[in-house]
Amino acid sequence: MKSDRWELPHTLGALRRSEFSEERIATRSVKDELRANLICKLQRGETLFPGIVGYEDTVVPQIVNAILSRQNFVLLGLRGQAKTRIIRMLTNFLDEALPYIAGCEIHDNPYRPICRRCRLLLEEMGEEAPIAYLTPEQRYVEKLATPDVTIADMIGDIDPIKAARHGRDISDELTIHYGLLPRANRGILAINELPDLAGKIQVGLFNIMQEGDVQIKGYPVRLPLDLLLVFTANPEDYTARGKIITPLKDRIGSEIRTHYPLTLEQGMAITRQEAWIERCSPVRVDVPHYIAEVIEQLAFLAREDKRIDKRSGVSQRLPISVMENVVSNAERRALRTGEKLAVPRVLDVYAALPAITGKLELEYEGELKGGETVARELVRMSVGKVYSRAMEGVNVTPIVQWFELGGSLKLDEYMTAVSMVEHMRAIQGLLEMTRALGVDHDREPAYLASAGEFILEGLYAHRRISRTEERGFVAEEKKRETVAPEEGGRRPPYRRQFN
Repeated sequence: MKSDRWELPHTLGALRRSEFSEERIATRSVKDELRANLICKLQRGETLFPGIVGYEDTVVPQIVNAILSRQNFVLLGLRGQAKTRIIRMLTNFLDEALPYIAGCEIHDNPYRPICRRCRLLLEEMGEEAPIAYLTPEQRYVEKLATPDVTIADMIGDIDPIKAARHGRDISDELTIHYGLLPRANRGILAINELPDLAGKIQVGLFNIMQEGDVQIKGYPVRLPLDLLLVFTANPEDYTARGKIITPLKDRIGSEIRTHYPLTLEQGMAITRQEAWIERCSPVRVDVPHYIAEVIEQLAFLAREDKRIDKRSGVSQRLPISVMENVVSNAERRALRTGEKLAVPRVLDVYAALPAITGKLELEYEGELKGGETVARELVRMSVGKVYSRAMEGVNVTPIVQWFELGGSLKLDEYMTAVSMVEHMRAIQGLLEMTRALGVDHDREPAYLASAGEFILEGLYAHRRISRTEERGFVAEEKKRETVAPEEGGRRPPYRRQFN
């Protein structure tokens, strides 16, 4: 429909003669409107949920089915799975402008008003009754469920001040102060973390959803509201803080399960899209693909780690926050050393530990080790996995032999890229092997320094070489013989012990 406010009719009579005909507005519900607009988008081949990655073949088709079926639905999933973002994008399926009786708290339909105030207004003014319009954003109401939410917050309450001001009896419908549910009339009401809502409030919800009536302070009020109800919930909430009561679950049309990215590529696409990487700075930061893989692999490993609570999950916010910290640490180093180009290194991932530890809910075994220790081990494992994929088939024996012959390399955090490359040239074959990471030998020192350090960290992750605080990268210590050999080089014979 047209969105130019200057052309929209502003009286009931003008409205009847416009494209907002009584047949179109009075008989079409919100769910019909969503369905019709969704069908148009599907026919045009439009992207239904821009920016949502990884749900194209799983979650999105189920949401489409629910809308086409005119159903209320709940998105059920762990934290950081874009549930709130998805329900906020449902406004894309609403009309650009929706007429309602001006001044009405519940945005009454001009052709079929349900509140007494609007019915009296139409009787008094008739065709001259004022009309206003709602945008899609104004038709979306969101509430975070908390245990202290009351029926008055959701449905409404008697307002004695309103009654006294207008000299009305307290039982008069005009003395009601409406809650969120009536104020979302002819729109979308979204309730986040539904299990946190007290059971009696959930009862009030399904009563007005199904029967269209409610009791406020003992007075029965008939409110046949027209809206779409969508909810979000976390599976762990069913046991930890509350549950969705059975009658309400029965009235929710579809329960749609969300999930974390299924592939590393999907996760990297989400992180690249959401992380604040392109920033105004005197330093240009370029994140290598292998560092981006390490960051994303970290989240995948954390979700599988037995030391981390799987019921709580590992949010997609973890790699996003880590990526931002990695970029910031590289930027900080470049600002301090006076370099114009910063290429993040593995040490920048270790510097981002504060972005990891706060997002991990540890099991008992993890608590014993400590969050920082678990995070460091995850980073090391992640580097090892990415190294295995990137360096498959590359002979790194010359590097290992260099360290075994007594070589050592200590890399300071604030060492410039030029200085790092000069130190790495002493290790036979190291800089040539960076070609396996897509870094040519003649690239800028920042790229060579990052790639060379990644190879060394990969060898350390696979225990081919070791690393100490004092000496940096050194040879891996050989396992000592548990039984000392006798003179002449022979092992002592095995003697059976008797009590």
